[in-house]
Amino acid sequence: MSTKAGKPYHSDVEVAGVVRKFESCEFTPSEFGHRPHLTVSLSYLLRFSEGEALRHMRRSIHGFIAHHGIDPHIYHETMTVFWMKRVNAFVGQSDASRPLYELANELIESCGNARLIFDYYSRELIESEEARTKWVEPDLKPLDF
Repeated sequence: MSTKAGKPYHSDVEVAGVVRKFESCEFTPSEFGHRPHLTVSLSYLLRFSEGEALRHMRRSIHGFIAHHGIDPHIYHETMTVFWMKRVNAFVGQSDASRPLYELANELIESCGNARLIFDYYSRELIESEEARTKWVEPDLKPLDF
């Protein structure tokens, strides 16, 4: 299997390492792209309810931003919620008894294109201050997952 935007994972330990490296802010900002975001989201959603996983993700992202001295304005609530909802839908359709690394590879294969969000949101809406600071429903088509 080849995952979009990176080599496939080969073990659950490797996936857990991605989560640990994110939470401990060991990734540089340029290293923490879409693929590790999806991986962390999956890990959280397999361990927690959707609401709790979202709280963990928000807290972790804010901590990462603060640790690296990044302008906190970079945080984007609608994007965060959108991807958590998308990954949660994936989890709901998957056999959660499979190894985490297999699920992560499958998720990245199906959702590895970060531009997927633009199937649902216009650039104008997703770049708005409102979408950055709170959840905003899509304007191009309703969520279908």
